[in-house]
This record gives sequence, structure tokens and C-alpha cells, in this order.
Amino acid sequence: MENQMTNTAPLLLPSEQNGQPVNAVPTQALPVRYCLYARKSSEDDERQALSIDSQIKEMTMLAEHLGINAVETRTESHSAKYSGHRPVFNLLIQDIQNGLFDGILTWAPDRLSRNAGDLGSIVDLMDRGKLRDIRTHGQAFSNTPNDKFLLMILGSQAKLENDNRGINVKRGMKTKCEMGFRPNMTPLGYRNDHYSGKGQKQVFIDKKRAPIIQEAFEKVAAGASGRDIYNWFVEVGFRSKKGKIVTLSMVYRMLNNPYYCGIFEFPTGSGKWYKGAYKPLISRELFEAVQTKMTVAPKSKPGTKQFNYTKLQNLRCGSCGSGITAQEKYKQTKKYGVKRYVYYHCTQSRNFDCSESYLREEKLTEAFIQLLANITVDEIKAKEALQAELDKFIRLSVSVRGNNDKPEDINLENFAGYILNEGTRLEKRALISCLDQKLYLKNRQLVTAV
Repeated sequence: MENQMTNTAPLLLPSEQNGQPVNAVPTQALPVRYCLYARKSSEDDERQALSIDSQIKEMTMLAEHLGINAVETRTESHSAKYSGHRPVFNLLIQDIQNGLFDGILTWAPDRLSRNAGDLGSIVDLMDRGKLRDIRTHGQAFSNTPNDKFLLMILGSQAKLENDNRGINVKRGMKTKCEMGFRPNMTPLGYRNDHYSGKGQKQVFIDKKRAPIIQEAFEKVAAGASGRDIYNWFVEVGFRSKKGKIVTLSMVYRMLNNPYYCGIFEFPTGSGKWYKGAYKPLISRELFEAVQTKMTVAPKSKPGTKQFNYTKLQNLRCGSCGSGITAQEKYKQTKKYGVKRYVYYHCTQSRNFDCSESYLREEKLTEAFIQLLANITVDEIKAKEALQAELDKFIRLSVSVRGNNDKPEDINLENFAGYILNEGTRLEKRALISCLDQKLYLKNRQLVTAV
């Protein structure tokens, strides 16, 4: 340990100041203003480092022994693996640049940096004369080539240890997987071994929960849903390892976890599968049967299903004024097999409690045809385009049905019936949109006023 030192150098005579003003004091003659910096990371790689309180105590005693004045003490709990991620350290660098401090007091060089970026910032401050001295528990680093070189070696060594530790951890996890043990907590139905030595730990079956989980898989394979299993867990009082009620999401994660049939993937999503060295709770066949039962066809996003009479600006609910939407239902019939039905009803966007009744698409189509039968082309917006389509329909009808037909018998009602029954969805929407009046669904009827 160095002898007690004073951090105040003797003042130079005016004749020795190399042209500086007589009253100016060289930077080297001023006392060093130290900031005591203590850091402790909660990560595994720094479990052996002293606590922050211990670092402060040890460095305060060292400062008293050396006669060093620590102007301020700053602490933080952050990892130094990556540069720029420590707010207190970043502020310390900025304050040194601004001249608030020109010395650092810390337990060891690796408390300042374990990465190349932060180490470079410290050395750069020393090169520019902003940082004059760094004191650690057993070393001192001043602005000299040898000291800076040694500081960079120690900082690089800390980074090397950091990098090697990450590689060793990954290698250890891979080895554990190859031995048949997943390197994290076991799922419900199993217990971790907390008593065997390192490298000898095993996985045991939880005799209390395992039979219930086995029965849950069997129930799903027989036709039960995830919610049925959740309700059953609540009924039988099934709890997690911490004594909490198992949630519905936990039930689905359990039913989709291949760990129970003796295999596991690590890391998740990597595609690397391992065979477990523990006793499976269920067979591979039972697990596959459960996955098949739980597989459902993807549903379309809300609003993507298209219907003939939706998205019409002039069609509203007669009770609350909301828009009109539709939904389809399928029903098994003896005569026609599975039959599709479409029902139109209020969106309830303006009144969530609106109780307006639904109307089937066939009834709505008949109501549109009847409405068009009582109006003329002149009463319809965009009548020129509609009249052109009507004339085309008349020519087609005469050509197909023969010269004996009377064109005057083919009117807007016939044309509307043809479009609404045989036309495309766009043609149906275009025809209804041409009506120059508001339409409402009320009491399962299409009305023009409410």
C-alpha cells in the first residue's frame, strides 16, 4: 500500500509558469476532486462483487488513509456489459467533461467498465486531461502512458471474462439439455431437486398434481375444451406450486407443453429438441391427440366478412340510428343438409342496449324489391346510369325471350328483382345506394320513415 499522500502540489513561481499569467494556477497544482463511484449488478456474473455499502465503506477508509477528498458519492445497480446503459455512469462522464470532477475513486477497474465503449470513454478523458487520477483499492492510475496502458489491460481482461462467461453458460445449458434436463423450472406436475449436488440434480414427479394433469389430458382427448379443464381445476381445488388458482391461459400452456410427453425444446423457438431424462406423465400419442382436438381453424378478422347489404350509408337501425351489420348461421336440416342463413341487425354502435330484432336476408331482399316497385327511375339518384343498365337488361330480356315479349312490361321492379336475386354483391349495393332516401330496419320491416 502506498504511503499517505497529499493531493495538493506546491505552487510554481511566476518565473516558472511558462508565460501564463502571474495569478493563474496550473491544473496539476490544484487538488484532485474525486467522485466515489460504487456499482453492483444483480446479474449472475457479479454475485461475487462486494455490495455497494461495502464498496463505499472500504473506499471511504482508503480515502481517509490517503488524504483524498471525495467530493461526492454516486451509486447504481446496473450491469456494465454494454456501453451507454448506465445512467449514473453516463452522468459521471458528462460531469468530468464539464470539469466538475477530475478524479474517480472506485473499488476496482471492472466497477467502471466491462466493455470497450465505456473503457474508451475513460481513457479518452485521461488523454484530454479531463480525468487526472483513478484510485482503486490496490492501484492508482494517473495520466501517464504506463498507467493508461495498464488500465486498458485490466478493462480488457474484465471484458474477456464477461464474454467467456456467456460462452460457458451457453455451453453448460447445452450440456444439461443433452443430459435430458431443461435448464429452468419444471412445469406443474414435476418438482425440481434442491438437495443434490451440482451436476447431480434430478426431476421428480409431483405425486399430488401429476394424476390430475394426466386426467386433464385424457379429458381433452375425449372432447373437453380448455375452459372445461379450467372449470374442473377450480372444482377440484387444483393449485399452482405457489398455492394460486391456475388461470385459463396456464391451462392452455400446459395442454400445449410437450414436456409432459418426455421431450422439450430449448431455447423455445430454436427448433432444437431434446429427449428428457425424466418420467413422462403422458404418452406421445395422447399428447398428439390433444393437439389435434385443440386445433381450430383460424378465424377471419372482424369486419372482413362480406355480405350483400352491409356498408350501405342509407340503411340504418330504426330504433337507435346505428348502422346495420350481418352474421351468418348454419343449421342442419333433414331435407337440405347444412343450410346457410344470413341475418341483418343493428350494430349497437350508438346504443349498446338496442333490442331491435334481426331480419333474414331473403325477407330484406323482398322488401327492397317491393320498395323499388313503388318508385320510378326519376326518383333515384344517378338515374342515367341506372336507366342505361335498365335498357341493357330490356334488350337482353327481349333477345332471350323472343320478339313476342313487350318491352314495356319490363320495368324497374323486374330489373331490381333480377339484380337483387342474381346480381353480384357490388351490383346489389350500387342499386340500393342509388335510392334517394333513408331506409330503416324496424320491427323486422324495411321502412322509409321512423
